[in-house]
Amino acid sequence: MTAIPATASQRRADPLPSTPRPGRRSPGDDIRAVGAALTSDWIKVSTVRVHRALLLLTIAGGLLVSWAVGVLVTDQVQYVAQVGFFWTSVTSMLAAISGILLFGSEVQHGTLAGALAAQPARWVLALSKALTAAALGMVIGAAGLAAGFGGAVLAGLGAGDTSSLSASVAWALLFTTLSAVLGLGIAMVVRTSTAAIAGVLVWGFVVEHLFKLFLAEEAARFLPFIAGNHLLAYSSDFETPRTLAVALTPAANALVFGGYAAVALVLGTVLLYRRDTN
Repeated sequence: MTAIPATASQRRADPLPSTPRPGRRSPGDDIRAVGAALTSDWIKVSTVRVHRALLLLTIAGGLLVSWAVGVLVTDQVQYVAQVGFFWTSVTSMLAAISGILLFGSEVQHGTLAGALAAQPARWVLALSKALTAAALGMVIGAAGLAAGFGGAVLAGLGAGDTSSLSASVAWALLFTTLSAVLGLGIAMVVRTSTAAIAGVLVWGFVVEHLFKLFLAEEAARFLPFIAGNHLLAYSSDFETPRTLAVALTPAANALVFGGYAAVALVLGTVLLYRRDTN
């Protein structure tokens, strides 16, 4: 039999072939993706040489500085419980640099676009970077403290008062952990490793000290690294009696420094959403 061709009305009535809709991500999918993002970030950290170099510099510097202070400073009695923290101010800067490179290297080498293509939910990337930076800061801080105490012991110093040593170590580790998160937030805002590292170093070692000369002690104590350094278990010879009198408690100093880190991270996350991936 000869097939009868379909009329125009019949062709209009025939349903069009359906096209598959692209899958939609659910909040649960994004939450489950955090683990994969953390694994990816930690692989990058463990394979990039600069992070290992910063860790080695932390250990070598801590040993050398603490040993030198213990051997060369003879005009006052030194103890391990005090000298062991001397290197932590520099360690916090090294942790901040590590946090900067955690994001800045992604931008520099063009891998940020690929990371966002693999995980379009940008808050997942920001959370993964923040957790990785915090872990980096804690590892670098622990290595610096271990080296600092080791150098002081090698110099033959006495133990000193160790009754509050555990709390002092905890505050110091919090300082280095938040320093890495602060560095990450600054890198997310600036997006250039060189500028971010230079800015952190100049601010921490130069600008804050200039501000401290001209600001009242009540205002200077709220500067980020001044607050952070007051988490350490020693007093600088440059501290005046007035400065010590108005110094914040360790918890308040942690809130001040942590506030700077939180603001930088939130601002960096907002800009991560608004900026182009390239």
